[in-house]
This record gives sequence, C-alpha cells and structure tokens, in this order.
Amino acid sequence: MVQPAMTQFLNSVLSQRGPSAVPYSEDTKWLIRQHLVALTTAFPSLEPKTASFTHNDGRSVNLLQADGTIPMTFQGVTYNIPVVIWLMESYPRHPPCVYVNPTRDMIIKRPHPNVNPSGLVSVPYLQNWTYPSSNLVDLILNLSLHFGRDPPLYSQRRPNPNPNPNPNPNPNPNPIPHPHPHPHPHPNFGNSSSNLSSSSSSSGYPHPQPPSRTYPPSPYPAPASRVQSTEDPSEVFKRNAINKLVEMVHGDVSALRKTREGEMEGLFSLQGVLKQREENLNRGLKEMQEEMEALEQQLQIVLMNTDVLEGWLRDNQGKKMGSLDNPEEAFECVDVLSKQMLDCTASDLAIEDTLYALDKALQVGAVPFDQYLRSVRALSREQFFHRATTAKVRAAQLQAQVANMAARNHHYGS
Repeated sequence: MVQPAMTQFLNSVLSQRGPSAVPYSEDTKWLIRQHLVALTTAFPSLEPKTASFTHNDGRSVNLLQADGTIPMTFQGVTYNIPVVIWLMESYPRHPPCVYVNPTRDMIIKRPHPNVNPSGLVSVPYLQNWTYPSSNLVDLILNLSLHFGRDPPLYSQRRPNPNPNPNPNPNPNPNPIPHPHPHPHPHPNFGNSSSNLSSSSSSSGYPHPQPPSRTYPPSPYPAPASRVQSTEDPSEVFKRNAINKLVEMVHGDVSALRKTREGEMEGLFSLQGVLKQREENLNRGLKEMQEEMEALEQQLQIVLMNTDVLEGWLRDNQGKKMGSLDNPEEAFECVDVLSKQMLDCTASDLAIEDTLYALDKALQVGAVPFDQYLRSVRALSREQFFHRATTAKVRAAQLQAQVANMAARNHHYGS
C-alpha cells in the first residue's frame, strides 16, 4: 500500500521548476514516479528522499534516492542489507547508482565480487540495464539473489564487556573447520534477526559472538524461489510491449506539449500586440475628446462674438458715416474694459511706430545718440505700462467671457 504522503512528496519534487528542481528530463519524470511507487509498494523499507550527490569532478547536484534496507536470504535466514539507490540525472535511460550503506557496527567484505571497498554495487542487471523495461523492483530482487549467494556486510567483532563465566572458550559444540589460512568473516546463523556478524579464533575455528546491534526481522518472505524461477516468455513480452507503448505515449504527449507551448507563446505575443494597440486607441480617443472640448469652447466664443457683431449691426443699420467728424468715433466700445483695451493697444502700437522711426533717424544721423537713448528709455517705460494694463484687461475679459458662457449653457440647458 502506497502512503499518500510519499505520493504527495514525489508529485511535489517532480513538479518543481527553477533552480531547486531535480535535473531529470520532463518526458521521464512520470516513469521515475512509477518506478519509485512500485518500489515502495514492493519494499516498504525503502524510502524515497532527495539529497545532494557529489560527482567525482566536485560538482554537486540534488537527486532522488531510495534509502533503506533490502531483504536477502542466506542459508534459510532472512537478513536486511542497508543500501542507498541514487537515481542519476540520466535515469531511467541509464542505470541508477547503488551503494551498500554499512552502519558503524558493520564492515564490507573484502574482496567481494559485486561490492567494491567504497560500497559501490556492480551486478549484471545494472550493466545490462535496458530502457524502458528495466526497473527498480527487478533490480532489488536481483540484488537480493546476489547478496544471498555472498553477503557483502558483516558485523564488526567487539570485545564483550561481560565475559562469559563458562570456562569453555568455544561454546560451539560442533566447530566448523575454516578453509582459509586467515580469519574470514561469515554470517551468524544462530540468530534469526537480520544482522550479520563475523568472528574467528586464532586456531581458525569460528565462534558465534553476541550481536553488537540487533536489526529488526525482515517482514518479507525469502525471495529466492521467485528470483530463481524462470519467467514466462509471454509475460516478459507483455511487459516489454506495455513499456514500449508507454514510451510511445510519452513521446506523443511530449510532442503535443511542445506544440501547444508554441501555440501558447504565439497567442501571448498576439495578446501583447493587441494590448499595445488598445493603449494607442485609448490614447487617441482621449486626445480626440480633449480636442473636441477645445473646439466646443472656441465655438462658444465664436457664437458670443457673432451675437455681439449682429447686435452692433442691428444698432448701426441705416446710419451714415458722413455725419462723423472723426472716423474713430464709428467704433463704440461695449464696456469700460473694451475701451481701456482699445486705448492701451493703440498707445502700444503708436509707441512701436515711434521707436521704429527713432531707429531710422539714428541710422541717418538725424538724432544724436544720447537723445536717442533718453527717448527710447522713456517710450519703453510707457510701452511697458500699456502692455501690463492690456494683460490685466485681457484676463478680466476672459473671466467675464467664462461667466457669460456658463450663464448661456445654463440658459440653454434649462
């Protein structure tokens, strides 16, 4: 039974993105998850984890591992061997890296045909790893078979703090002769627990020693019969066919995913272009609204001036200009501000003409230079006052026009 917490852990690890993501190919993560789920279902003593793996070149990478014990049967007794199975970056296209993980009370048998002194395991199943048919469950069964033939670990011999009061130094009534000239570790078969012990005497006869560390009994039956039995060819063909179909489905899903990702990127680009066009349209609409408001204001001013001119024409219609002694009297100002604006503007233009005439007179030498400077200074001061008055009058007229427009709008609105 697969624990939901373990399934959730695998889903979380394999779905991570960014710098903290595990370095596996996207099209193989689903198969990696299936391998680990099947492994923990068949061997609950192995727990999936993530840890930092350091390569020989010093490069460290965060990888998945299965840490725990695997059962093996030696002479009818089941033992548990602590191992660590590292899923390398190229897994499952390439085999995992398996290490025997002895505790402080254990040592690795030297020499061993399948385990080097550093604990690295090498068996034919790893050497002949075939993608995608090879998997972790079959690997553990194969390791159990090889370790059952030749156990890789033994418990270290420790001095007994409570010496046996039995005067007989050899408690084994049936000593087994040792075939080697040097002491050689062998499993302790007198205990059904899952520890491995080694002991030897100077005479070459083995003596059972009390275990320095007791391991829990294996919850699995002896797998020897299952491993040694020949698999049905039809089952092997069926499994390979299923794996081939799974690989083809993975390839199709990966290709479809890439196609959809390309389409999504194109849609995102089109969305960006449409958003930019929307911003341009909104900006143009705002400018057109502002221009329309300005034109409406100008229209109000034109309408107001039209009313003034029409009123003047009505008042002066039929009058003769010959009765006027001064042509300037033909223009009548509607209010005090208009008259003041007319006077100031006329004075300003007259001073401007006078300054132009002084410049011409100075050029031909008709006016002395010092007199020219005094006249220009006086005229400029007077022109400044006229222009300042004109600006104030214009501001007052503009304010009056705004008030008049507001009154007209209120009149038209009602």
